[in-house]
Amino acid sequence: MRAAVVHTFGEPPRYQDHAEPTPGPGEVVAEVRAAALHNLTRGVAAGRHYSAAGGPPLIPGVDGVGVLSDGRRVMFGGLPHPWGTMAERVAVRPEATWPVPDGLDDTTAAALFNAGMGPWMALALRARLARGERVAILGATGVTGQLAVQIAKELGAGHVVAVGRNEAVLDTLEALGADEVVAFTEPDETLVASLRAAFEGGVDVVVDMLWGKPAEAAIRAIVGRPYAAEAPRVRFVQMGEMAGPTVSLPAGALRSSGLEILGSGLGSVAMRRIVTEVAPPMFAAAARGALRIAVRAVPLADVESAWDAPQGGVRTVFVP
Repeated sequence: MRAAVVHTFGEPPRYQDHAEPTPGPGEVVAEVRAAALHNLTRGVAAGRHYSAAGGPPLIPGVDGVGVLSDGRRVMFGGLPHPWGTMAERVAVRPEATWPVPDGLDDTTAAALFNAGMGPWMALALRARLARGERVAILGATGVTGQLAVQIAKELGAGHVVAVGRNEAVLDTLEALGADEVVAFTEPDETLVASLRAAFEGGVDVVVDMLWGKPAEAAIRAIVGRPYAAEAPRVRFVQMGEMAGPTVSLPAGALRSSGLEILGSGLGSVAMRRIVTEVAPPMFAAAARGALRIAVRAVPLADVESAWDAPQGGVRTVFVP
């Protein structure tokens, strides 16, 4: 079969011949129809992500859409190293697959899964968002951030503050459900002041895809309130590090506030819960038009040239 193969960490994969997958006990072969390129895929393929299990050569891709031998169209993931989804065929475990609704095409489903799974899991399972609560999205102008705004509204958020760097995209987020937007191209102190103003009406949940300086600014905007009353509970859900892998977190920020820091990612939620509690409602919402994502379909044969190409707010999906 043909597949994308990473030979050296940090270099784009090459499109070439590769051995067919050999199903293990309980596994079946699926014909791959679409596999998305996203930050998790890049991180694993570069050996940077904590879930990376071994070195090259390896086939990149952590999730995809395909067809089983009985004709069922499914989403799948959880393939063992060195096998990935950017190939013509993969061996999958049936318990790690779930149906794709008829109203959702292959490339949209593949693009949506990782981009939508993260914020859906963060909001519904980690933060346990309640209807009417106020939500802030840090990193709202990326592909995942735009979906996070929509998902927050889909799950019942009463007020959504979208925080991001791309001002052109910020201007479009009200159409996706944002009630307020904040640009973080400002100096640190100005950003803290802008976030404090945005949080004046309260914030119950912060979904952070950035970490680094933007997360520090958001935490400073949350803490430091008068001590006359018990500080309100704020669930700060960390799910990405696009602005840096570390933050400076003063101990007093936790002691003087109702701030609770939670992680959301691979390992924080069991795969069975993703299969049963995240994927079905998320795909159903997308199939009825409640979630939108911009997709660029690219032949898998062009993987080497497309791997590092600018995304521009559009999710690249490789099609074998």
